[in-house]
Amino acid sequence: MTLSCIQQPHQHLNANLDNGVLTLAIHRPEAKNALYGELYLWIAQALDEADQDSSVRVVILRGQDADFSAGNDMQDFMKFIQTPLQGKAGDTPPFVLLKSAAKFSKPLIAAVRGVAIGIGVTILLHADLVYSDNTALFQIPFVSLGLSPEGASSKLLVQQAGYHKAAELLLTAQRFNSEKALGAGLVNSIEEDVYAAAEKQAQTLAALPLASIKQTKALMKHNLAEIIECIDDEAEIFMKRVGSPEMTEAVQAFMQKRKPDFTQFN
Repeated sequence: MTLSCIQQPHQHLNANLDNGVLTLAIHRPEAKNALYGELYLWIAQALDEADQDSSVRVVILRGQDADFSAGNDMQDFMKFIQTPLQGKAGDTPPFVLLKSAAKFSKPLIAAVRGVAIGIGVTILLHADLVYSDNTALFQIPFVSLGLSPEGASSKLLVQQAGYHKAAELLLTAQRFNSEKALGAGLVNSIEEDVYAAAEKQAQTLAALPLASIKQTKALMKHNLAEIIECIDDEAEIFMKRVGSPEMTEAVQAFMQKRKPDFTQFN
């Protein structure tokens, strides 16, 4: 089969296949690689096709240059929430991408430089190996936006970080550096040249028996159906929070360049 991401390149996603390693590099530097509906679906399609394509043995997901992803594009998000939801919340673009990452049966490596915010962090929970450098700055901001966790993060982050560290990252919505991400189990290691480190590990994995790797990953992710269900459940709760008084206050404060006041809500 032919990979669409290579055959028909997307303006904001660079794709390169080399010796079994498919590198998907988000390239929207003017927006710190913020994601929007079409781009979510394009990355999801690239992962789905790579999973079925025998020429791909490993996928690296990264930013093209200085950032991983600033999360959901705010303008796109505002348009999205003003459109009546059709069908299930879990079938909207961000959650389609998260489920494609969760279901990916081959090794998925994430390499993080610069900002990783919102879904830029959530998707890391579905990668097999994550590397960052000292420029990386993470944030799971949903509570500060009047929203709730996404992508099964309420489940997976507790499993990886332990309850207290997960509570700190999810409840405070504060930014944190690579050292804290390492301590929370979000990244495997902090590298001086994170893109080179990810490429080296990918080439090592590409040389190993793919069938054995896929079987090993399947055994470790034996609860995949439960994870997908959790993504869908969190999506429904997330969408119920959209349009809440707290989210309205957060958006208005953002637009007015002021600090939101949530003390008026219980």
